[in-house]
Amino acid sequence: MKRRLFLQSTSAALGAASLFPNRSFGEAKSPNEKLNIAGIGVGGQGGGVLSGMADENIVALCDVDWNKAAGTFNKFDKATKYHDYRIMLEKESGIDAVMIATPDHMHAPIAMAALRAGKHVYVEKPMAHSIEEARVMTAMAKKSGLVTQMGNNGHAGEGLRLTREWLQAGAIGPVTEIHCWSDRPGQWWKQGLDRPTISQPVPSGLDWDLWLGAAPDRPYHDGYHPFAWRGWIDFGTGALGDMAIHNMDPAFYALDLGAPVATQCETSPITSDSYPVWNIVTYEFAAKGSQPAVTIHWYDGGKMPPKPDDLDESTQLADNGIYFVGSEGTMVCGGWSGAPTLYPESRREEFKIPDPTIPRSIGHIPEWIQACKDNDPGAAKAGFEYSGPFTESLLVGNLSVLLQKRIQWDAEAMKATNAPEADAIIRKAHRKGFGI
Repeated sequence: MKRRLFLQSTSAALGAASLFPNRSFGEAKSPNEKLNIAGIGVGGQGGGVLSGMADENIVALCDVDWNKAAGTFNKFDKATKYHDYRIMLEKESGIDAVMIATPDHMHAPIAMAALRAGKHVYVEKPMAHSIEEARVMTAMAKKSGLVTQMGNNGHAGEGLRLTREWLQAGAIGPVTEIHCWSDRPGQWWKQGLDRPTISQPVPSGLDWDLWLGAAPDRPYHDGYHPFAWRGWIDFGTGALGDMAIHNMDPAFYALDLGAPVATQCETSPITSDSYPVWNIVTYEFAAKGSQPAVTIHWYDGGKMPPKPDDLDESTQLADNGIYFVGSEGTMVCGGWSGAPTLYPESRREEFKIPDPTIPRSIGHIPEWIQACKDNDPGAAKAGFEYSGPFTESLLVGNLSVLLQKRIQWDAEAMKATNAPEADAIIRKAHRKGFGI
């Protein structure tokens, strides 16, 4: 970014060391010493993530809906319970790290507050609700030296590493076209909706104001909470944030794509409050070194890519996945960074599988925990250094969706050069008390 824009975008994030009063930099924990972890947003996905951290000390739990969080509260019954993450971070000075699994719109405010308090951060995917949030979070993580991780667990998988190793070994020749898809939304949550015209009583145990957090005020309705928030523009990022973060990861990681130069889309009708029922989003990437220009096509909500000519008649595409089209064949990977398969069959017979060149992960959550103990941000492979630019690039696709136009993207300036109206989406407003 230009220097002035960089300072404007990150002034809240990049302060002096006094921003991190509870952190002793450079001091690593013994591998046998347990982390003190706090969970924020523990009623759904967060409860499952915490189960993967259960061998550490789960010392504090925070959720705006204590009824939904009851199972996790009971499982970790010795942890102190909170409604408000701000109060928890103020009172619990002994926390080493936080796990965040709230709706998308609260990822950045909570993660930034935790980083400022000197805590390592694990935040569910997508790490941010807006492009600026992702950039500020990435800058803060770098400045603080703390360990971060975005919760796209496929990034630790064998399939992702094989995909990169095989493509770099020339498995299908230079790649110029990629197709990615997901069966979500639809059967998972609804989109293409108008805002409810009625309000409902707030359920007992739920602090609705805290649930809204950074989002504009609106009456409670069960069409938002506890699960359907993903399709609402104020709260979620649609299927690109929920599933492209998994299924497009192999493309960004294997080919080092960087930021797109343009995006465009075809969608069902869009409303002012909800993402479309289905999307087909096209990302354009410039040539980079020996990698030629690449076009990625994303499909969701029941739309599917064309079946590659290389596949035999009996082979069907799964409901989530990605395939790469190269000059010498096609590589198909299952969803969540699944293992690669080469087509046609003759290509599988010709290709010599290379020896491993990428270190294997000990597991997505374990590698974050170990990185925290070692005070080694680079050991968490889905840390913000990687996940921030990746998230930014995905969300450029949502600019096309929300504005219903082609977007020409200048990543350095963080600007849609042909759409000044995109600025309000790129740099979203936050409700007072829940900023970044």
